[in-house]
Amino acid sequence: MSDDDNRQDPWIDGPELSADQQRAASRKQAAPRGSAGGGSAGGGSEGEDAEVLRERQRLEQLHMMGRWVDGVLVEQRRTRRWKLFFRFVFLALFLASLAAVFYSLFGLSRAAAPTGPHLGVVEVKGVIDGDSPANAERVIEGLNRAWEAEGSQAVVLHIDSPGGSPVQSQRIYTEVMRLREQGDKPIIAVIEDIGASGAYYIAAAADEVIAAPSSLVGSIGVIFSSFGFEEAIERLGVERRLYAAGDNKGFLDPFSSVAPEQQAFWEAVLETTHRQFIDDVRKGRGDRLADNDSLFSGLVWSGEQALDLGLIDSLGSLHGLSRQRLGDVELRDYTPSLDPFERISRQFGRVAAEWLGATSSTHSPIRYQLP
Repeated sequence: MSDDDNRQDPWIDGPELSADQQRAASRKQAAPRGSAGGGSAGGGSEGEDAEVLRERQRLEQLHMMGRWVDGVLVEQRRTRRWKLFFRFVFLALFLASLAAVFYSLFGLSRAAAPTGPHLGVVEVKGVIDGDSPANAERVIEGLNRAWEAEGSQAVVLHIDSPGGSPVQSQRIYTEVMRLREQGDKPIIAVIEDIGASGAYYIAAAADEVIAAPSSLVGSIGVIFSSFGFEEAIERLGVERRLYAAGDNKGFLDPFSSVAPEQQAFWEAVLETTHRQFIDDVRKGRGDRLADNDSLFSGLVWSGEQALDLGLIDSLGSLHGLSRQRLGDVELRDYTPSLDPFERISRQFGRVAAEWLGATSSTHSPIRYQLP
């Protein structure tokens, strides 16, 4: 007998069972397996349901994440579009400004100007002030250019202004009278919509004044306007603190009262300035002025009325004047060009300073100007 036959096997050792006992033992062993198998099947079904639920939740999360990513991409695209739009607008403004600079510096508008006989035009538009386009330096430079041009048959002051600074108006008037006395070519003032106060002061120096029938002409007077707030600040409980050296240094302050002697003094200043205006208009117009007491009262008349009063010489327009003298419209603008960047920056700086209270206006409080 071999060693394998001598080993004891616990599975086969023991008393032998009959056939019936073996069948009963088999049933007992199968019953636990069946019950265990049923439990295993139920657990497998529950495990499968939990796995399906987790998969569904994961898919929903992925779907929500996809929608969020799509929204972010749409917002980014919209932001990029707006950035491109504003960049395009900025580029367009930059190119337009650059074109304006070249137009101003190189005088492209004068390339098509007539070189033969023409009228030399100088524009006087807007309020007459030192920091406005209608300032004495610019107008006088244009006058001399038009005067010295060989093809210029006449110098035309093309006026559309309510007036402005007495000093600026007087400077232009003096230069026009100086050129007029030389007598080389006529100086003609043509009034468009309005030629009043300081603007008429300038026109009076010309050899001839022309206006449309409905133009506003005249207003030979001087004005100063202000407000009195001394009672208003008392009612509001505001204390005005004004420090000045000199008894009358602050008499024009709108928050302080004006003494009778100060008012009389200021009225004398206005009267003196008005007298200068009247004398210069009489010098320029001579005996063409009508004998009318209201002529220098500050009234403004239509062109048709101004003709009867001798304030103008004829009714007409700039183009009509050119056709009358040259047979066709031959005009050349000799007004110096404006630097657009300088003008914008100057206006922006002035407005910002006034809003911030950093500086006061440099304009004269006395005006040859319509209110």
